[in-house]
Amino acid sequence: MRAIIAVLLLMPVQTGAETLTGAQIAEALTARVLQYDDGARQEFKEDGRTLYETDKPEWGHWRVQGEQYCSQWPPSDRWTCYGITGDGL
Repeated sequence: MRAIIAVLLLMPVQTGAETLTGAQIAEALTARVLQYDDGARQEFKEDGRTLYETDKPEWGHWRVQGEQYCSQWPPSDRWTCYGITGDGL
């Protein structure tokens, strides 16, 4: 599983633990590159591909489904979805 906590840094400051809408998630990720605290880097392409880079680059897929961020990482064909909140900002 790839962490996407850094996504919250791209969003405007919100009060409480508000769940981000699908539109807010898409805006935060589309055509963006996130740098994680552990040195990993993740690029979110407009076409739904994502590149997660650490010692070994991995290509996967991402999408927004309803009000959730979803990702799929080969060799699995399973999509896993997460709600994203703006808490802690």
